[in-house]
Amino acid sequence: MKTKINKILLFAIIGAIGCSVNGCTNLDETLYSDISSETHEMSETELAATIAPVYSSLRTVYWGWMGLSDIMDMSSDVWGVPNRPGIGWGDLYIPMHKHQFNSEMEFFKVSWIRNYSGVNACNKILANKAITANQSVVAQVRAYRALYYYNLFNLYRNIPLDTTFVHEKGWLPEQAEPQVTFNWIERELKAVADQCPSKVEMGKINKYAVHMLLAKLYLNHNAWFKDDTDKSWYGKCIDEINEVVKGPFSLAASYSANFMEDISSSPEIIFGIPFENKYAGGNYMANLWTHNAGRARWGFSGWATSGGIVFPQFLETYEKDDTRYNVTWTVGQQYALDGSAILVDGEPLVYTRELHSIDNPGCYPFESERLIKYEIKSGTFGSSYDDVAYFRLADAYYMKAECLLRLGGYKGETEQTAADLVTSVRKRAFGNDASKATVTVAQLKGGSKYNYGHRENTGKLGEEDNWIITHEGGDDIEFGGMLDELAKEFVCEAHRRDDIIRFKIKNTNMNVYCGKSWFCKDVENDRHSDIFPIPKVALDGNRKLKQNPGYDGN
Repeated sequence: MKTKINKILLFAIIGAIGCSVNGCTNLDETLYSDISSETHEMSETELAATIAPVYSSLRTVYWGWMGLSDIMDMSSDVWGVPNRPGIGWGDLYIPMHKHQFNSEMEFFKVSWIRNYSGVNACNKILANKAITANQSVVAQVRAYRALYYYNLFNLYRNIPLDTTFVHEKGWLPEQAEPQVTFNWIERELKAVADQCPSKVEMGKINKYAVHMLLAKLYLNHNAWFKDDTDKSWYGKCIDEINEVVKGPFSLAASYSANFMEDISSSPEIIFGIPFENKYAGGNYMANLWTHNAGRARWGFSGWATSGGIVFPQFLETYEKDDTRYNVTWTVGQQYALDGSAILVDGEPLVYTRELHSIDNPGCYPFESERLIKYEIKSGTFGSSYDDVAYFRLADAYYMKAECLLRLGGYKGETEQTAADLVTSVRKRAFGNDASKATVTVAQLKGGSKYNYGHRENTGKLGEEDNWIITHEGGDDIEFGGMLDELAKEFVCEAHRRDDIIRFKIKNTNMNVYCGKSWFCKDVENDRHSDIFPIPKVALDGNRKLKQNPGYDGN
């Protein structure tokens, strides 16, 4: 006999929302169909179909429009989206660049909804008695749920923590104290890590990915709680990374192997999200960055907006012979597949490094080097089918290196071990030329080469320049050389916000994220923007929620 499980009031968590991010739907009806509690043994096919929503939700969380890929980088010192005179864009993205965050910004609503939808999909599956008998599947679903909560904790910190699917009518979730949520995520991951499969498959979480997530939890602990006196968390991070590197992983021979249409053959991928053209699209990087006429370089006919810009201050940190630069960015005259120069209204399409401003007047159509890191292929979809390397081995190496530097060594491994790990990743970027790839402990512990400071040109194109420039530099950043290495290796991989929150300015309580200026973003007075505001729609839908400090009057 089939029984019905009551529907959770999801809108109490995500807010009283009449329209979803993709169109008007009743979220309660859409997400919570009745599920069977029969205890028959499910086939592998049935199991796969039942838990598919847990996997698929991560695609939109990461690479959906305004997802983690955007929110982590557009608020950082690497890239953004400006006003483009004659085109538009800026009204949505300029506040992200300037850290003028508010609770009504679409970015924050989108990430809140998508991650809680993932949580709810997990809770729903874990309430199904036909599934709970399968220990491996239960472990994987719990790991995914912890991952969604990790994202929410990272972004908003003061969040509702709910792990059940059935609730009484009128139930509303309460915010949990950050320490409570952190402890829960840690316990969940530790409980399921070694129950998850050791086999590495695209789109399916494995034991090494869970250890990697635990390592990230520990790596970021002191930055999240704004207290770096207890450095034992860095040792815990190293312990988890040592479990990760026991897996069947090695660095890919080429950097680009991790950003192709199909990355399943890369030995570096610890956990990857598969995308498949029409059926599981979402990677829109080529569409965002390419000038409309520039599509001819690859022969793809999908939409193109010329939206993205990369900040010259970041590009200046690349070393001359670093091949990652050439496979990540394109600048100068653009050429079609047949070798002919691409023209726009008779004028050569020439991408320039230097920019005007984020919004006054903005960036003109040809301004900015363009991202080509993710494979762009001919056809309608641009790069909408490229897989995502959610966790990769180079990240594990750099995390361990950073922790060894912060600790001054750990369990017999030294700061030189950290330098060796970074050098091992750099080798492929410098053609295995040891003289160029080798980095020293002193360099990693030294200042950043990023020339921080406000840098914009408010003059109009074709008229006299009007530069507004301040000089802050990066010499005062703790472990600034390590921070630079993270930027060049993981640019446009949803990394940068977390990294510059973690790295501090010497002799202050400020981090790089709040305490430095870049392009048109200025130094802030405090660190409240380390976390984002809770979306207004969530507050409106749940009277028990309280806004994060520093926002909307708090």
